[in-house]
Amino acid sequence: MLYVKRDTWGNLQQVQASPFAGMDGELAADDQEALAWFANQTVENSLLQLQQSDLDMIRVLEDLITVLIQKGVVRITDLPEAAQSKLVGRSKARDALGGLNRLINDDESGLI
Repeated sequence: MLYVKRDTWGNLQQVQASPFAGMDGELAADDQEALAWFANQTVENSLLQLQQSDLDMIRVLEDLITVLIQKGVVRITDLPEAAQSKLVGRSKARDALGGLNRLINDDESGLI
C-alpha cells in the first residue's frame, strides 16, 4: 500500500510507502498512477543529475583550456571571440572570488 497526497486538481504531489502528515489517500503499490509517478520522479532525478554534471564539466573544460593555453598548445586568440569573452569573464569572476575558491580547496591561477 502506498500513501499519497494530491493537489486540488487530483494530481499526485507526494507518494510514500508509509503514512505521512498531510496525506489524503492510498493507492495499491502496483497502481498505474503510482507507477507513472515514480517513473516521472526517476526522470526528474536523472535530469537534475545531468544538469549538475553539465556544471561540473564546464569547470573541467575551462581548466583544460587553461592548461592548453599555459603549455602553449593553443592561444586564447585561436578561439572565437565569443569564447574568448566568456573565458576571460569567467576567469575574472573566479579571480574576484579568490577567497571563496580557497574555501573549496581550489588553488588555481587566472586563465591568462
